[in-house]
Amino acid sequence: MECAMPCKYSWLDFLFTVVGVGTFLFDLGADLWVARDFYLQGDYCWFGLVVGFIVVSSVLMQTFSWFWFKYDREQTAQTAQTATESLLLGGGRRWGLRALHICQLGFLLRYITAIEQGFLVWWKGKRGSDYAVYLTHDISMLRLFETFFESTPQLILMLYIIMHDNEARVVQWVSVAASTMSIAWMVLEYHRSLRSFLPEKAKLGYGSSVVYFLWNLLLIAPRVGAVALFTSVLPPFITLHFLLLWAAMFFWVWRQNTDFMDSVAGEGLYRATVALIWYFSWFNVAEGRTRGRSIIYHTIMVVDSAILVVTWWFYRDPALTQSYALPLLIVLPSSYLLGLLLKVLYYCCFHPKQWQRPEEAGEDVPDNDILFKSLSFGTAPSQMRNKRMVSLASNFYYRDAPQAPAANMNGNNGAI
Repeated sequence: MECAMPCKYSWLDFLFTVVGVGTFLFDLGADLWVARDFYLQGDYCWFGLVVGFIVVSSVLMQTFSWFWFKYDREQTAQTAQTATESLLLGGGRRWGLRALHICQLGFLLRYITAIEQGFLVWWKGKRGSDYAVYLTHDISMLRLFETFFESTPQLILMLYIIMHDNEARVVQWVSVAASTMSIAWMVLEYHRSLRSFLPEKAKLGYGSSVVYFLWNLLLIAPRVGAVALFTSVLPPFITLHFLLLWAAMFFWVWRQNTDFMDSVAGEGLYRATVALIWYFSWFNVAEGRTRGRSIIYHTIMVVDSAILVVTWWFYRDPALTQSYALPLLIVLPSSYLLGLLLKVLYYCCFHPKQWQRPEEAGEDVPDNDILFKSLSFGTAPSQMRNKRMVSLASNFYYRDAPQAPAANMNGNNGAI
């Protein structure tokens, strides 16, 4: 589990980890609060849906977390590396991990361990920076999955209920705010993890993170809005719509022969997860020329979202929707178009274009012409690398090249 480059852990990494667990707990707390409110109000259908999203999301996250712990057990030598792990797992590391994941506590263990390790490295000045960075990368990936498993569907449900009842209680607005915050934080945290794999000379300014953040939110928000609007007029058909589009997306990702997980069952779960993410947002899962796939995907999303919004327009109640119907009809497509323009701006002005080692090229390489190509800049045996995040970063920064890198770091994977 060697590191592809020197691993550095800063106070900002520690801050992101602490704030990340805060947003996760706030989102979970808001969901439990709104579930309790629905139960006390006698809205058992809404209560069941909210609890269902929480349970399904938790089970899937714990499954991915357990798979990754199991895959990495040889690299970590099955030994506890922090006081938290020693206390909770004792001598039986594997059985202890399994029990924690069955109790839906595996993801929380990752957060606690990351905070403890980060504090020891940053504040106490102890060794273990590589392990601290390694932990944060897995957390960012699990938060990415959790966002589309639970936060995004929960946001759509809350928007639907507000439109259906034509009113909103405080707890519902809190749930909307928590889900929105979770999505926004996922975008920030995920991009920060991707950036951490760039060599120092290819480091991008914070302006690139701002543009990346904006274009992702501007593409996700209209999609969420379109699905919520369609659900408000034809709720029985949204499940059918999701299943049909998800099945098509699943077939598409299967055809791209991804190799992200280390088992057949794990790979199937990953492909199903990517198909779910594609229902809301683009997630690149294959190396090489990705521009064509991205264009096809956004074309499908534009057409599908337009159908959803037009359907809502003809089936809506004109009296109840008079105050916001026309503004939404203008804002949703405008936001998506602006998001696409910002995405083009990002890849034209901020995204690394070409990478070659200076010592191999025999000349200095311009800062804006560096492509994070293979992520194999040499190894340091004492350090660790997160091969999953390495693969995601490789596919994100390695774009439209004539051939795939020789070292593909465990196959084809994805990046938003």
